[in-house]
Amino acid sequence: MCCDVLHCDGQDTERVYTEVTQEIVSRYGKTYDWTLKSRMMGRNQKDAAQILVEALQIPLTPEEYLAERNAGHLARFPLCKPLPGVVRLITHLKKHSIPIIVATSSHADAFELKTRNNKDLFDLFDGHVVVGNDERVKNGKPAPDIFQVAARQIGNDLTNPQTCLVFEDSVPGVLAGLAAQMQVVWVPDPNLQADDSLHARCHVVTSLEHFDPSKFGLPAFD
Repeated sequence: MCCDVLHCDGQDTERVYTEVTQEIVSRYGKTYDWTLKSRMMGRNQKDAAQILVEALQIPLTPEEYLAERNAGHLARFPLCKPLPGVVRLITHLKKHSIPIIVATSSHADAFELKTRNNKDLFDLFDGHVVVGNDERVKNGKPAPDIFQVAARQIGNDLTNPQTCLVFEDSVPGVLAGLAAQMQVVWVPDPNLQADDSLHARCHVVTSLEHFDPSKFGLPAFD
């Protein structure tokens, strides 16, 4: 089987999100823990900000939080590095002419900032990117919209969504891939807690270093 591959941004950006948000909420004596973070990961920034403000009851509007958060990202996002196994996987898929695309909840400006110093990696996608504020994406994750838009962009008509393989690190992202009826590879952070039933519905690996493409009908690593 030849798969179209939809990919999250593949970098250690979650560390930056955590550091910056904790700095903001600590001013109000609050903690940004993994219980809350797991509810926000993978969602578009407006929805995530609403969840945070309501959960912690901080005296900021979602818009004010986002303004502070985005300012804090400016210096740190360009320093992000690809996660282990990402470069090997994407280079391998590109070599074998497997259609690949980035489907990220990040808005266009944040995506540009995060990928600025990793151009060699993202050039392998040949400009195929769908971001969270793409007007074609009507509903954010866990709705399937972003993955369906991404699949069509690289030529998959979704007659058989199982020919698409989604790589995700968040619960909303996994749910979005499953809602799109696609195959899902989940690379969860070890701090992330999720229902075991969700694990059973997708292929879980602790790192992309351990991903075996041949299990999905893709060419084996050399």
